[in-house]
Amino acid sequence: MIKVKDLSLSYGSRILFENVNLSLDAGNRYGLIGANGAGKSTFMKILTGEVEPSSGAVSIASDVRVGVLRQDHYRYDEFTVLQTVLMGHEELWTVMSERERMYSQAELTEEEGMQVGELENRFAELDGYSAEYFAAELLEGLGIPVDKHADLMSSMIGGLKLRVLLAQVLFGRPDVLLLDEPTNHLDLDTIRWLETFLLEHNGTMVIISHDRHFLNAVCTHMLDVDYKQITAFPGDYDYFVAASSLSREQLQADNARNMEKIAELREFVARFSANKSKARQATSRARQIEKIELHEIRASSRVSPYIKFTLRQPLGKQALTLRGVDKAYGDLSVLKGVNLDIAGGEKVAVIGPNGVGKTTLMQILAGATEPDAGTVAWGQSAQFSYFPQDHTGVIRYGTTVYDWLKSFDDEADQQTIRSILGRMLFPKDDAQKATDVLSGGETARLLLSRMLLQQANVLLLDEPTNHLDLESIDSLGKALAEFPGTVIFVSHFRQLVSDVATRIIELTPSGLRDFTGTYEEYLEKRDAMYSAS
Repeated sequence: MIKVKDLSLSYGSRILFENVNLSLDAGNRYGLIGANGAGKSTFMKILTGEVEPSSGAVSIASDVRVGVLRQDHYRYDEFTVLQTVLMGHEELWTVMSERERMYSQAELTEEEGMQVGELENRFAELDGYSAEYFAAELLEGLGIPVDKHADLMSSMIGGLKLRVLLAQVLFGRPDVLLLDEPTNHLDLDTIRWLETFLLEHNGTMVIISHDRHFLNAVCTHMLDVDYKQITAFPGDYDYFVAASSLSREQLQADNARNMEKIAELREFVARFSANKSKARQATSRARQIEKIELHEIRASSRVSPYIKFTLRQPLGKQALTLRGVDKAYGDLSVLKGVNLDIAGGEKVAVIGPNGVGKTTLMQILAGATEPDAGTVAWGQSAQFSYFPQDHTGVIRYGTTVYDWLKSFDDEADQQTIRSILGRMLFPKDDAQKATDVLSGGETARLLLSRMLLQQANVLLLDEPTNHLDLESIDSLGKALAEFPGTVIFVSHFRQLVSDVATRIIELTPSGLRDFTGTYEEYLEKRDAMYSAS
């Protein structure tokens, strides 16, 4: 299906990968994984033809239709949502447009009548009569209601535009799907829908995702970008982690045994090379040394931060109480009469569709937004630390990573600050990095560094996994699960919710659902209720 031959890419002296040879076979679903900056998105762009490799080539058969998830927010602004999705099948869209143009004419010549007949035949062959129904089904599955389908793309906000573009590439039902972070801006239920759709699609897929559960649910193979190579592994992400770790451990063990053998042989050669009776044996052992090969074990680009949240003081029985909390923006009511009691030690996941009020609730808890009515009362011993979803302006410019973090605790000594930064993958030199040039991942890790420093007994986190790689997300999930205080968090990452939550609060347009238990238990109960109804 896709052949990659002797592919290399470098920028100056920096080599992303070299001499890559891969065969991506029909029907397989490949998860493209690796540390941030390893070259995942660049490799994807090579597959789409947007980036030229330094050497080597990618070949895709000419009759293979390739669908690419585009990130161009403005390209389709003059078209409606439904039209944009229909454009995902280029030939069908061309036939539809020409068919519509022909029928709009007052009269048709005999030749044009023949053309219309040919168009109708091709339109039927391409399932044109069911196209709008299928496009609408995709949009609804991705959380865009029917009353939005006739709206212009220019009226849609960024997150919804990306959903439309995802529907567009799925609508084309291509032979090859290239999807870079398809779950961005999707809520948990929509991600579940997408998993089901992809599992039912027969094409080959290459998918970049930082969601371990999504990779495990969808992918049959992993493409690992690491060690300046791209290596294919059969199986899901969890199997890859186990297999790659075992393979590396075996190489290290082989090298250790071979080094031990070399040391023994060298000792023999050194002792007996001058001994005439054993000179021949010494020469033989010297030749054995030359034949022993040591595996090249390159340094991995993957590095996991060490996250461990501690608290300055214990938290009492009650962490937080909300009574009658209302919040509206103009005519749009997002929270109505919210009542909540959250106890010390609970791990609460706040879930629900986009726009339902999750971030608003978190901002109210953090004091960043005032409710229109109702009260928010923190427990007497409660101290919270807040990780906002929108990082804009949170980290001020014109300072350094070290100085920004130090500003939150004047009494913290240099060793404490540098230790936290080191654990969060800011080595010595990066501590003096200007805050103006931080990447998204660095910004997220610096905000988590602030939470580590503050040692609050309640952690408020709104989409903390945005911009983090898989290793950082796994470390964060483990740290939140082990934290002795209270955690209240919003996330669309199924794995994080599954690993951490002991209570689920789902915000819906019709009200709040409150469930004590894991996310899997919540889904089981909710799905059973839907089935019964």
